[in-house]
Formats: sequence, structure tokens, C-alpha cells
Amino acid sequence: MPTPPESTKSSLAQKLTARARTAWPQLAAVHVRHRGQFAYVDGELTGGESIKLMRLRYGGYATTWGFALYLASTDRYEDTILPTGSFVGTPEDALDCACGLYLSTPDI
Repeated sequence: MPTPPESTKSSLAQKLTARARTAWPQLAAVHVRHRGQFAYVDGELTGGESIKLMRLRYGGYATTWGFALYLASTDRYEDTILPTGSFVGTPEDALDCACGLYLSTPDI
């Protein structure tokens, strides 16, 4: 189980922050914490509330991470398939998937 180097950790936070700024105005900030091969991503809403979004799993490449959504119903992270059909993808794709589920208003 490889752990990401500091440069990859920093790059991950920068990529997620940049994507949030351009695609998710509901987020005031993105917070990333690391534990071993995992990066846990929380979103801070513009009103100050913090929500758990996802967990990324480092597999040796800074551009491709495993993806797991946070499920409030079970208070756990579950490996999830991205809209691309894969369990791995870019951090930006993972953020878009999680935010699309948790921050988008459903069509009625």
C-alpha cells in the first residue's frame, strides 16, 4: 500500500480547490486530510457547514485515485463507480461525482 509523497498531497489539495472554485460555487473551501494511502475530502459550504464528501485511495499515481463516496446513512465510505464506469479516476472527476450527488438540486 503506497502512501502519497508530500508533493502529491499538496497537488491533490490544489487540484480539488481549483475544481471547487470553477465548478461548485456552493463550496467555500475543500479540506483534505491524509491517513496512509487515503485522502479524506470534506466540503465547507458557504454558510459554514462542513460535509463529508469522499475518500480517495492513492495507488501510486498522482493523476489516478480510487474513489469512495461518504454515505451518511451508514457513516461509512463505500467504493463507488465513477460516471466514467471505473472505480478509479482523476480527483476532479471524483469531486464532480460527489458534489453532483450532494450539492445539486434534483429536478422535480
